[in-house]
Amino acid sequence: MPKNVNQSDCWDREEFESQLRAQGAAYHIHHPYNVMLNTGQATKTQIRGWVANRFYYQQSIPIKDAAVLAACDDREIRREWIQRILDHDGYGDDPGGIEAWIKLGTATGLSREEITDLRHVLPGVRFAIDAYVNFARTRPWQESVCASLTELFAPAIHKQRLATWPEHYPWIESGGLQYFRNRVSQARRDVEHGLSITLDYFNTAELQQRALAILQFKLDILWQISDAMADRYGLPDRAPLPTLAEISQNADTN
Repeated sequence: MPKNVNQSDCWDREEFESQLRAQGAAYHIHHPYNVMLNTGQATKTQIRGWVANRFYYQQSIPIKDAAVLAACDDREIRREWIQRILDHDGYGDDPGGIEAWIKLGTATGLSREEITDLRHVLPGVRFAIDAYVNFARTRPWQESVCASLTELFAPAIHKQRLATWPEHYPWIESGGLQYFRNRVSQARRDVEHGLSITLDYFNTAELQQRALAILQFKLDILWQISDAMADRYGLPDRAPLPTLAEISQNADTN
C-alpha cells in the first residue's frame, strides 16, 4: 500500500514510481483463484473456466488500445502504442496474442468455437471488462495509459504460470503456454513506455493521487474478474454458487 504522506506534497519521479509499484499488493496474482491455479489445486473445469472467461479480456485489449489511439494527439506516442494492437491482433506472419490465447484454450480441452462465441463468459466478468473499455473510451488518454500499468506486475504472474503449470497440469500441451512466454518480454516493453508517459503527465500532488486511484480502479477490475470465477467455479474450500439455470431447475422440481 502507498506510504503515509502529506497529499499536498508532489513526489519526485522516483518516489512516484515507488508509489505506483506499491499498488502491486492488490494485484490479482494474490487472489485465491489465481493462487489455486498456480499451486496445482485447480480442476480441469476451473482452468477451462478461467481460460474461457479471460479470453473476453484478451479480445477487449486491442479495442481499449484503439480508444487510446483515437484520443491521443501525440504522433510519437501513437507510433509506439499501436504495437500493442499488433501484438494482440497479429500482423504479417505473427498470428498475435488473441490467437495464442485460443491455442491455450484448445490445449486445455476447450473447442475453438466455445472460446470465441463467449458462451462461458460470466456476467460479472463481462461487466468488469466492459467498464474498463468504457473508461478508455471516455477518459483522457493519459488516464487510460495509467490504467494499463497493471502490466508492472504482469511478468511475475506469467513467469509463475510457466514455472508451475507444466508440473501441476502436464495434460496441458506445452505449446498452449506460448502466450505467457510472449508476454513476459512484451509486458516489460509496454511498461517502460506507459510508465514514462505516466511519470511525465501526472506531475502534481493532485494528479499523482489521481494516478494511484486510476491504477487501483484497474486492479479492482482484475480482482472482480477473479471474484466472478471463484463464485462460479469454486475454490478448494468453497463450493461453486449455483447458476441461475440451476436455481430455476431446482425450483421447477420442488
